[in-house]
Amino acid sequence: MSTLEQVAHRAGCSIATASRVLNSNGPVSDEMVRRVRRAAAELRYRASGRLPTTARRRPIIGVLIPSITNPVFAASLSGIQNRMLLAGHSVLIAQSNYDPAQEVDAVASLLQERPTGLLLTVCDPEKSLALSAALPPTVLLGNMPTARFAAAVATNNFLAGKELTEHLLLRGHRRILFISGHFGSSDRARLRYQGHLKAMEEAGLAPFDALQIPFIDSYDQLDLHPISILQPTAIIASNDLLALGVMGQLRRMGLSIPRDVSVAGFDGIAIGRMMDPQLTTVEIPDATMGGVAASLLLDMAENAAAPRHVTAAFRLRCGGTVRDINAPA
Repeated sequence: MSTLEQVAHRAGCSIATASRVLNSNGPVSDEMVRRVRRAAAELRYRASGRLPTTARRRPIIGVLIPSITNPVFAASLSGIQNRMLLAGHSVLIAQSNYDPAQEVDAVASLLQERPTGLLLTVCDPEKSLALSAALPPTVLLGNMPTARFAAAVATNNFLAGKELTEHLLLRGHRRILFISGHFGSSDRARLRYQGHLKAMEEAGLAPFDALQIPFIDSYDQLDLHPISILQPTAIIASNDLLALGVMGQLRRMGLSIPRDVSVAGFDGIAIGRMMDPQLTTVEIPDATMGGVAASLLLDMAENAAAPRHVTAAFRLRCGGTVRDINAPA
């Protein structure tokens, strides 16, 4: 059975440094982390931990998501848990409620359980204070990679926003309103809006400012009074749950979809296919992304693999909630 001293010798570092890496309890360079974890993997080293063998638990992966009630993140968790089950790992889940301040506490709570690694969906990876601490191997899920956290599994939300807007433009829509949760709570929503702006710019059209609302408030009482002023022919919601809330509120206002206002969203959640008419949306493979992120994290944590960025493909699904204005009546 290999020892910590043997791991440190193979990695070319002190025993204290090897211990910090394997226990994620101190500052160590990224290069040294990879060297120590590679040495541990080659020697099949497993820390004995502080618990007796009879009480020892399965290794844990920590997962942070914005909301446990959103079907998008439920799908991601399904992919993560299926992969971790095969690997013999438990999954510990925390949520931030789309609040950057809560992210810090949530990640701190996960770290108390000494996880093998972390899968994190944060509000904004460039600003998140949760990412400023010393962390075990970490993969961003849904967020774009950063200079420090190069491991990420995400779709191209900018391009998705651009293509969905182009879909509406091709059908004659020029007055398109983008409704979203606060951009400070989701870089995914912000990138989708930026893609929308790019499509409008290329079409030579002046876009509306985005209508931003809290993500976690109830969507059954949305305040959509701006539409009476702006009179959009189409609304893009930054996710499908919000799009469904918009549709409900439009109907309560006496408006027909898509005759009076077209609506489209992002994510491709199952309930959108059950609506009448079916929701036009950009499908994103959230369950697949969760499984891929889990595999990447295991490869980094157990085999000292280099972090990498994986881009997941999206697909536009045309439903009946978008009207072709160009078509003859």
